[in-house]
Amino acid sequence: MRGMSISRRRFLTAMSAAPLLASPLAGQAALSPVRELRFDNLHTGERLSVAYFAAGRYLDDALGEINHLLRDFRTGDVGAIDPSLLDLLHVLRQQTGTRQAFQVISGYRSPATNATLHKKSSGVATRSLHMEGRAIDIRLADVELSTLRDAALSLRLGGVGFYPGSNFVHVDTGRVRAW
Repeated sequence: MRGMSISRRRFLTAMSAAPLLASPLAGQAALSPVRELRFDNLHTGERLSVAYFAAGRYLDDALGEINHLLRDFRTGDVGAIDPSLLDLLHVLRQQTGTRQAFQVISGYRSPATNATLHKKSSGVATRSLHMEGRAIDIRLADVELSTLRDAALSLRLGGVGFYPGSNFVHVDTGRVRAW
């Protein structure tokens, strides 16, 4: 039994690493030396193909380009997009095997835009994660919408909303939930 004993420190170290080992981000995105994304903003017509992570760090210039592309197209306001959301999209890209850009319906939303949209639709949350740069509404030209939804749900990395009538899937880095 002597060889089987484990120190408290070793146990705690192993347990603290366990969530990372189980995470799809650790298994896929975190191990990618370079993380790239492609976007097509359907409202502005702008396109972007960018490596946003390399050499173990997020690239500030690339994050700035992404923030600009995913800005509130109604007001022009630019918000900071959560790098975890980008990592979620990177893993989603790998999971679906897409060769296309993410078609962006909505990225960052200013509080003013969100309030206006909330007044028009009960489907817009008052405290939407879009206002924090932690949510995006997307679709992929080469992936069925239900397949995109199922892939996002399987990741269990945040919220997933399915809007087949409007032809998009919402993903965010909030708590795990689905609607």
